[in-house]
Amino acid sequence: MKRIDSIQNGSIKTWKKLHTKKERDKVGKFLVEGFHLVEEALKAEVVETVLIIEDITFPSGWKMDNADVVIVTKDIMQVLSETETPQGIIAVCQKGDVADIDLQGGTYLLLDAVQDPGNIGTMIRTADAAGVRAVIIGNGSVDVYNSKAIRSTQGSLFHVPVIKGDLKEWITKLQVNGVKVYGTSLHEAKPYQEVAVEGPAALIVGNEGSGVQEEVLVMTDENLYIPIHGRAESLNVAVACGILLYYVRG
Repeated sequence: MKRIDSIQNGSIKTWKKLHTKKERDKVGKFLVEGFHLVEEALKAEVVETVLIIEDITFPSGWKMDNADVVIVTKDIMQVLSETETPQGIIAVCQKGDVADIDLQGGTYLLLDAVQDPGNIGTMIRTADAAGVRAVIIGNGSVDVYNSKAIRSTQGSLFHVPVIKGDLKEWITKLQVNGVKVYGTSLHEAKPYQEVAVEGPAALIVGNEGSGVQEEVLVMTDENLYIPIHGRAESLNVAVACGILLYYVRG
């Protein structure tokens, strides 16, 4: 078991850079913090190094065989943490980006230029709960390895395949494989309860302000909307995603 006491240590400086998307993309690594997320990362076998402060002990049952363990000071933990009250444990993880998936039935979620990390994390978590086979992240969306996005997934990032790609290409692939694709829009769309969904389905939800791009909507099999019965102008995109995702999964 290794120990690091200096904030100026080269490894600490290297790991701190993982707070930026540029560095995460460059080296293919990211940080997770807190006992629950570190445990889920360990189960997914993506952990490279676990950093822990001296007065913290690992829960029994954790499999640490493939991870290096480094004891660090509270000052170092504070530097590496992006939460207000660090739990004293952080893991350095290898990104497990998925390039493709076998499109055999099931339900899929496609995200078009979603900007808020909390929203994207919540939708990945919802997709996991709904038994979605994969989440497809389109161009212009926030990085799923953003610390707030990871926390919002509550570990679901390690449970469901998350694929980054061109949504138009994926819509075509899904349709060729017999998956009906449903967009979300306030124009030229039907109330979702009026649409009978049968068989494999994919749902597309879009940017918080502008929704799904028109060039994407014209490729769908059908577009849906959620009726507003009160005085609210709209629903949060993650809330709307939850309602519609459970509906299209049948």
